[in-house]
Amino acid sequence: MAKKFIITRRGVFRLGDVRMHKDLLEPTDECYGGGFYEFDYTNNRLLLSGASYDFGTPRWSWLLTDGTSLKIPKEYRGMSIAYHYDDPTVDDLQVTAEFNLEYV
Repeated sequence: MAKKFIITRRGVFRLGDVRMHKDLLEPTDECYGGGFYEFDYTNNRLLLSGASYDFGTPRWSWLLTDGTSLKIPKEYRGMSIAYHYDDPTVDDLQVTAEFNLEYV
C-alpha cells in the first residue's frame, strides 16, 4: 500500500492509500495520470510528486487547456497543494494557484 493520487478527465482529484492507482478509479472515470502524495502538516501543504505506473504523470495541462475545474475533497480546503516535477529545471506546479478549485 502507498499514498497515491489520480486526476480524471472531469477534474476529480482522488487520493488514497492503495496498491495500484487504478484502485482509485470509479467505473466511468478516464484517468489523466497520477502520482504520490504526502502531507506537510507544519506548513499546511499537500505535496504531490512522481507518476502512476498505470497512467503516467498527471496531465495537468490537459485540464488547464480545457478550463476544467479541479475538484478537491473539502477536507483539504485551506491547504496549499503543489506538484513537484522530477525534472530539476521545471518549477513546481502550484496547483492551488493555477487551477479554479471546487471543494466537494
